[in-house]
Amino acid sequence: MGSASPQEPEKDMEGYYNLLQAGSELENTLQQVTVPVSMQEVGGYIEKQVAYLSGGRGEDSSVIITLPECSAFSDIPEEALAKVLSYLTLIPRTRQPGVKFIIILDRRLDTWASIKTALARIAASFPGNLHLVLVLRPTSFFQRTVTDLGFRFSQEDFMLKMPVVMLSSVTDLLRYIDENQLTSEFGGTLDYCHSDWIVLRTAIESFAVMVKDIAQMLQAFGTELAETQLSEECSAIEFLLLSHTEKYRRLKDAIRSVMREGRQLLSNLETSRKEGDADTRWDMTQDWDTMQRLLAQLTDMEMAFDGFFDKHHLKLQQYLQLLRYEHSFQEMECSLEKLRAQERKISITGESLSQTEQSMRELDSLEKRAQEEMSRAQVLILHGHQLAAGHHYAMALIIQRCNELRHQCDTLTSALNTKRNSLTQAQTLLRRLEEAQRWCDDGAYLLANQQVDKFQSKEGAQAALRDIEKFQEAAPPLLGAGADVLFLEYESVLTPCLQAHIEKTFQKHSSVQALIQSRQNCLRKLADKHVRPIQLVAPRPENPPRAKSPLFSPKHGKRTSRKSPNSRKIEVIHDYQMASSLPYSIDGEDGTDLLKRHVMKELIETERIYVEELLGVLLGYRAEMDNPSLAPFLPTSLRNKRDVLFGNLPDIYNFHSSVFLQDLESCLESPEAVGACFLERKDHFHLYECYCQNKPRSDSLWRQFSDCPFFQECQRKLEHKLALDSYLLKPVQRLTKYQLLLKELLKYSSGCERVSELQGALDAMLDLLKSVNDSMHQTAITGYEGDLSHLGRVLMQGSFSVWISHKKGPTRVKELARFKPMQRHLFLHEHALLFCKRREEHGENADKTPSYSFKHCLKMSAVGITENVKGDVKKFEIWYSGREEVYVIQAPTVEVKIAWLNEIRKILTNQQKQLKEELCHSAAVSEQMSPPLSVSKQQRASVSSEGTESGHSSPDPFSCSTQHQRNRRSWPGAPYSVDICEGLEDWSGANSLSNPSDTEEEDAAHLVAGRYKAFVDWRKNGTDNFIIKCGDVIQLQHEENDGQWLVKNLSRRQEGRIPTANLQGILGESIKNHSNRLGDPGNRKARKLSSP
Repeated sequence: MGSASPQEPEKDMEGYYNLLQAGSELENTLQQVTVPVSMQEVGGYIEKQVAYLSGGRGEDSSVIITLPECSAFSDIPEEALAKVLSYLTLIPRTRQPGVKFIIILDRRLDTWASIKTALARIAASFPGNLHLVLVLRPTSFFQRTVTDLGFRFSQEDFMLKMPVVMLSSVTDLLRYIDENQLTSEFGGTLDYCHSDWIVLRTAIESFAVMVKDIAQMLQAFGTELAETQLSEECSAIEFLLLSHTEKYRRLKDAIRSVMREGRQLLSNLETSRKEGDADTRWDMTQDWDTMQRLLAQLTDMEMAFDGFFDKHHLKLQQYLQLLRYEHSFQEMECSLEKLRAQERKISITGESLSQTEQSMRELDSLEKRAQEEMSRAQVLILHGHQLAAGHHYAMALIIQRCNELRHQCDTLTSALNTKRNSLTQAQTLLRRLEEAQRWCDDGAYLLANQQVDKFQSKEGAQAALRDIEKFQEAAPPLLGAGADVLFLEYESVLTPCLQAHIEKTFQKHSSVQALIQSRQNCLRKLADKHVRPIQLVAPRPENPPRAKSPLFSPKHGKRTSRKSPNSRKIEVIHDYQMASSLPYSIDGEDGTDLLKRHVMKELIETERIYVEELLGVLLGYRAEMDNPSLAPFLPTSLRNKRDVLFGNLPDIYNFHSSVFLQDLESCLESPEAVGACFLERKDHFHLYECYCQNKPRSDSLWRQFSDCPFFQECQRKLEHKLALDSYLLKPVQRLTKYQLLLKELLKYSSGCERVSELQGALDAMLDLLKSVNDSMHQTAITGYEGDLSHLGRVLMQGSFSVWISHKKGPTRVKELARFKPMQRHLFLHEHALLFCKRREEHGENADKTPSYSFKHCLKMSAVGITENVKGDVKKFEIWYSGREEVYVIQAPTVEVKIAWLNEIRKILTNQQKQLKEELCHSAAVSEQMSPPLSVSKQQRASVSSEGTESGHSSPDPFSCSTQHQRNRRSWPGAPYSVDICEGLEDWSGANSLSNPSDTEEEDAAHLVAGRYKAFVDWRKNGTDNFIIKCGDVIQLQHEENDGQWLVKNLSRRQEGRIPTANLQGILGESIKNHSNRLGDPGNRKARKLSSP
């Protein structure tokens, strides 16, 4: 039997059979003592004394039935008379089958006609063995004479049917029946009361019916118990127990009631029997015997039922106990299995000591939970043994479950002990390996920090030798045992990671040991002979003045020294210190190798300190935001902004602590290999882009809550001298530090085989700095409708002076006199060029980070450039859509201009290559649609150069024929910027300059506050769902700092914010009409009032 199907108890069939047998015997007795016709059916005629059983007996113990004088005898129906006679004859016949009957027909006051009728009816209706009919004839002379004559002539008829004796008086009756068998009305002494006889018969019959009902109820309930199907639900079994108990209680009450009535009736019969003569009251004796037997058999049946119910009830209770125990067993088994699964998840990888200690902590927690569960299992096992000791019918199954639980507990305990022993061994091994590696590091630092100038004397060399020997004496015993011994000692817990740790430790020990032996050899030589003094480089000051470099402005020269955790001084040689190099070599290593080691050591030590500081911030600040004890100090509005304040600092910590620090430490002996580490982890450093992009939001949040008691309490606990914002700046400072150290390392690695990797690492870090810087500026752009990521990567960004020229015809010539440029911040993406205006808020609580309001966007697929512009070497042109718009850009320096032109040229060249590939692919289609273009036109470039200052620009590319324009439109994705630009056009004529200054925006020249009519439909999806339909009247309220206008739709009674670029497209020609009206003298006052 499986655990999911509890063993059902066996049916108590023996008890059930005993119950059925007792019921059968009781029914047999009832059949013997009960008559088919009940008193209820003939009660009315019995009460009228139509006939009665007096209890007297005649000869041969014949039963006497008396038919007394009854004036209404002739009126009794035949059927009723038959029932009365049947009832009276059945009573003695059930007790004594074959008994004879004597009828006394009393007609002393009646007539012969009545006698004749009665005899005829008796002959027709009497059902028993009629032995004799004694007739008391009428006493009057006339009726006696008539009766004698009538009987004489009819005697033969009556005698054929029944023996009839005609008696003249009561005295004649005594000749046939004894005096003591006759009642007083016939001169006898037999005591008989008809009403008492009726009551007694009614009580006996009622008792028999109740006994029969009780017997049937007991048998039916017994059958129900025997045939009950048991459920596997505890609630169903509990309901069965309650319902069966309630039925049993009601049956017991009914049995007790019947038994009380039966005993009372038996007592009455006993009293009547004792008062009379036992010979004369034989019917009382038989009734008493019948009642006695019924009560005895009812008692037997009750005892059989009690025994059957008790056994069934006990089995049902035990089945319920088994169900509950099985349920508890399954829960405990599942819980222990979960603990076993959690124990198996605790792995012994041996990757690091911290990971192993974390596994130990997890194991401690698991053991605590396991101990609690096993305590519950022991209680369950004890309960099982108690059930078995109580003679439970499923004793074998319960003992089996107890043994299974005990085995599972032992297995779990054994597994936990084995896992603890293994983790303890792994932890011990890792600690010994860490101690050995620390000893190796201390040895390397000892050699590096020995003062070379002290080696000039014999005493100095001997002192250095003693220091080294003393250091070697403190070497961990593990290093003297050897790797093979460790492999054998820790064979049971040895994993690939642990094996690699052991091999790495002994390799490191071999390297350090080689350095120590080389230094000892050198020192012994110096101690044996006197050497001439060595000229040393003058040490630099301990605390040189430092200049704090701005964000992402790397300069040479950072801090000069740092205290390591072991309080050793690590000196880094910088550019200004390398005027003179070491003119000698120490222990076979030249000066550049020593300098590279110094730089590498500083890189590793500062990396360790950086990781520790990040961990302190994450544990001391970020994790404490979830500490309930500090919740009162934490503002409610700050609780859900942990990711805003700290950004992705956890990801940066995880990368440096678990990956990059180990990479750097592996390069301690070969500093040139660090370039490969940077290149291999180059993608991971893009974590800093996300961090720096979030930095403005973090700074703004910090300025808002810097005085919060929560941060002060955390700073007090950490014993930090600086506030949190100083530590949040650490990642930015660390990013600039890498390129400085790489530059220093590259300077000392000239001629090295892996110098290309170092140069690649330096270039990668510089590119990362630029990318981070550009992305930070990009995040400050406001007012752009769309996703900036669709424009591609930011390649360049910077501030420029910009003039804009539109092809508007001669009407714009008058604006040539306005030459004051606009100051714009340009963002060059891979697919677009953005023009923005730099905005800086001022004030005590203003955000120090500048923002950029979006003004205009040029798609690079429609852009061309002119590299030189007449009059200024720092200017260049960007023209759009075939010189429909021309932007004159003035860079701050010539170098900036050249850099921007190079980047734009790369973009346009790549676009031209893609176009050529598309043209070649669709050459067959182009030949069918139009004549082929000339080779010169196919090779045109969108870049022009001005050799002189003539001011000519390229011809208008739209001067081609209509057919040519149609062909150009048919090319998929053909940009306008592929046309040739072979000179500079004159800036006079149709191309006039429109140069609004910064104080008067170009947008303000076209858009002023007032009412306009919309020319196109426009919808802004969002929470406000701002809608403008063509023809709606809209009111321009004012322009906000982010370059958007607050607009009110008067037609639809809506209000919202719309970017300036979108607003110009919505209003269309209504801007010109509005501007012309403002130019009228009558509108000058209105213009002043509506201008922003």
